[in-house]
Amino acid sequence: MKYFLLLALPFFFFFCSTQKVKPKISSEINVTELPTQESWNATITFTDSGKIQAIMKVGHLRMYAKRQETLIDVYQNVDFYNPMEIKTTTLTSLRGRVDDASKDLYAFENVVARNDSGTQLESEMLMWRNKDQKIVTDKFVTITTPTEKIQGYGFESDQHLQNYKIYKPVYVTTSDSLR
Repeated sequence: MKYFLLLALPFFFFFCSTQKVKPKISSEINVTELPTQESWNATITFTDSGKIQAIMKVGHLRMYAKRQETLIDVYQNVDFYNPMEIKTTTLTSLRGRVDDASKDLYAFENVVARNDSGTQLESEMLMWRNKDQKIVTDKFVTITTPTEKIQGYGFESDQHLQNYKIYKPVYVTTSDSLR
């Protein structure tokens, strides 16, 4: 075995060269389309003057600095807090997007928002508007409270789902009908 290694060593050096191999670069990948940051199972905290406004938990997010947007896949859960930093509302969806310039949050697919008073909102798309902290959509929504169920198109509410309006209601029922 010792003689085999002694004989094989010159062949090894003979067949190895100092020539450097340059890897191929694919022209199919557009580098400007790649995210600047990517994260899995991330938690993001939104604050204002040191007070927690919202905490978002996501399965997968991709940040694009040039486009000033963050795309969220897999699942997102956002807890909203009142000025005393008490959780009042939870919003869940399968996908989302954050406009990094305005800090507006868009939720898509199986969107459900629930507050601590038992009000539940369902839609396929909602937006949380940062400048006035309102939840809005022009899509179909269903709101269920302990006393009523309302369905319609177009919705606006505070982020705690306490003061809301549906612009084009198509169905309303009261607690007597829900029993």
